Amino acid sequence: VQLVESGGGLVQPGGSLRLSCSASGFTFSSYVMRWYRQAPGKERELVARITSTGGSTNYEDSVKGRFTISRDNAKNTVYLQMNSLKPEDTAVYYCYASRLSVYYWGQGTQVTVSS
Repeated sequence: VQLVESGGGLVQPGGSLRLSCSASGFTFSSYVMRWYRQAPGKERELVARITSTGGSTNYEDSVKGRFTISRDNAKNTVYLQMNSLKPEDTAVYYCYASRLSVYYWGQGTQVTVSS
């Protein structure tokens, strides 16, 4: 089983990034997918969630209207489009797959928002 995130990097405030998480080794289309983030010295927090079919999404309040989670079950990939980025969005971003009591974490990708 693998979850591999990509797309992180350094961006200026107000900029955009698109994170991808490519899954393999399990039935991706059966799993709820989430993006979490963890800033230095802080606890890991849930950023966004999408159901297995993509029919429903949820967001943490601070990213509503700026971030969009989506998935392509044909490509076994979940995305996080991040717009209007702020310095406080700086963190390592992780994707997370879950179904019943089974879950998997990716290794994370660093996002740094700084001028």
